[in-house]
Amino acid sequence: MAETVRQRYPGVVWWCPQLPPSPRQAMHDVATRLAAWPGSAGFEAMAVVGSSLGGFYATWVAETMGCKAVLLNPAVNPARDLASHIGQQTSWQNPADRFFFKAEFLTELRQLERGPLAHPERYLALVAKGDEVLDWREMAARYEKTQLHVLEGGDHALSDFDRHLPLILRFLDLDSRTAPTPN
Repeated sequence: MAETVRQRYPGVVWWCPQLPPSPRQAMHDVATRLAAWPGSAGFEAMAVVGSSLGGFYATWVAETMGCKAVLLNPAVNPARDLASHIGQQTSWQNPADRFFFKAEFLTELRQLERGPLAHPERYLALVAKGDEVLDWREMAARYEKTQLHVLEGGDHALSDFDRHLPLILRFLDLDSRTAPTPN
């Protein structure tokens, strides 16, 4: 997605940080960065995309900032799901990266939970029935009032992500937001 945005939408500010393991610190870092974002355009010109725990975080950002969100197999109850993962962990994206997941992070995750979505129309959720990590039914129930796409098969990583990119880009409406300026 980063490469597509870079090539097709050079006027879009792309920010994809490596977040710390502490959920409180992660959302503090995001909120601090977004405090001046995006200037005069307002948060309606911003969108967030997140997968798995990133989908949980993206929901928090969208509910807090009032922006659009694209969720890819989003975690619905990460405090419950990660309770058995206290201790040394490896990064999903890079197994060479290690971090320690502390028990207090479960409380931090619970503190970030949001109730019903204030504006479900601002969400696009892609949920794969073949997700081997999260229960697709739970994800679909949480995001049932959004622009929900339940995908037959698939996996947690959405290995066929490129197939869904046109839908995501249409939802984000980047073409109308980044029209080239006349000379």
